[in-house]
Amino acid sequence: MSIDDHSHAAPLHVVAVRAHRHRSPLLRPFVTAARRTDSVAFVVAEVELDGGVVGQGSAAETVAVTGESAATIHEALTGPLGAALTGACGTLPELAALIAATDTGPTDTTGPTGPSRAAGATSAKAALDVALHDAAARAAGVPLVELLGGSAEGELLNDMTVSLEEPEVMARRAREAVDTGEQILKIKLGRDPEEDRRRLDAVLEAAPGVRLRLDANQGWSPEEAIRILTGLEADALPIDLVEQPVPAADVDGLARVRAAVGLPIMADEAVWTAVDARRLVDAGAADLLNIKLAKTGGVREALAIADVAQEAGLTCMIGAMMEPRISITAAAHLAVAHPAITLIDLDPPAWFASPLPGGGYVQDGARLRLLGGPGLGLDLLDPSSDPDGGEH
Repeated sequence: MSIDDHSHAAPLHVVAVRAHRHRSPLLRPFVTAARRTDSVAFVVAEVELDGGVVGQGSAAETVAVTGESAATIHEALTGPLGAALTGACGTLPELAALIAATDTGPTDTTGPTGPSRAAGATSAKAALDVALHDAAARAAGVPLVELLGGSAEGELLNDMTVSLEEPEVMARRAREAVDTGEQILKIKLGRDPEEDRRRLDAVLEAAPGVRLRLDANQGWSPEEAIRILTGLEADALPIDLVEQPVPAADVDGLARVRAAVGLPIMADEAVWTAVDARRLVDAGAADLLNIKLAKTGGVREALAIADVAQEAGLTCMIGAMMEPRISITAAAHLAVAHPAITLIDLDPPAWFASPLPGGGYVQDGARLRLLGGPGLGLDLLDPSSDPDGGEH
C-alpha cells in the first residue's frame, strides 16, 4: 500500500504536538567551506494521535543553510505549526499539506540561499511532517518505507564524510574510515584550489582504492570549477560525482560546468522543491539531485523531487545536514522507498557523541539497512534523554 493508497484510509486525529530541545557534542569537528560545527543543537517534534500513538521527527540547527536556529525551530513547532496541527483531523496527505501550507513568518536569520528559504522554516516543517508520518505508520503497524510504497528489505551503500581540514588531518580521517569498512569517502573542498588538490592527494595516498565524492559547498566560480575538475579528470582520480561546485543561485553556471566536464555534477543547495528540480532539469544543469528533508520541508515534496528526477532519467541521492539519528532514519526510509534514489549520504550519526535513540537502522561496514518495526522503527527519545548536558 502506497502513501496515496493511505489517503483513503481512516482519517488521523492529532490530539497533541510537542517539541523538546537537545544538544550533542560531535566526536570531531565538522568543517565545510561554509561553517565549522563542534556540537549540534536539535529539536525533536512529537505528534500524538488519538489512541495514544506518538511519532517523532527532528530538525538540527543549520543557520548557514536554512536560516533556522534551534530557537526558531522550537518556536515554529510550539507556535504556528503546532497550533495548525493540534486537533486537526484528516488523511495523511491532507495533514501533511496542512503543515506545508502553514505560515510560520520570517525567521531572524538568513542563510546564503536567501531570505525566502529562511522564511519557509523548512527544517521545522520537516521535523513535524516526519513525526506525523512516523505516527501514522506506527498506527498502521508498518514501517514508514512500506507506507511510502517500498520494502524494508533493501540496503544501500553509505559514505563517510572527510571534512575540510589540513591535508594530513584529512588523510588520517580517511584511513580511519576505511579501517572501519567504508568504501566511499565524501571529501569537503572549496577554499583554495591548490590546497584542495593537496588534500585529495593526501586522502588517496592514505586510503588507496576508495571512491570519492567531492563537495565544494558552492565554493567555486564556474570558471574555477571547470579548470579544477578538468584537471582532476585528466589525472583520472577515482571521483564518482561533484556536489554543488558553484553558488546555488547560479543555475546557468552549473549548467556550464556540467557541459564542460565529464564528471557527474550533483545539485544540492540549488534544489529545495520539485519546481527547483524541474528548473535544473530544463537547464541541463545536473546529472544528479541531492534531496534533503531539511530543505524540502517534508516527505511528499522529497518524493516529488524524486519523481521529477525519475521522469528525466536522473539519479537522486538522499542526504542530510549534520542531523541526529531520527532525521537520518527518516531519510533512509525515503531512500529505500523510491527507485530514483540510489545513493545515500547519511553518515551524521557516526559523528554524534550520543547514540540515542536506538533502533531504526544498522550499518555493517558501508552497507546500511533498515531494521523494520512500525514507523521509523526507533525508540522514542525522551525529553530528558540528553546525557551530554544539552538544553531542553
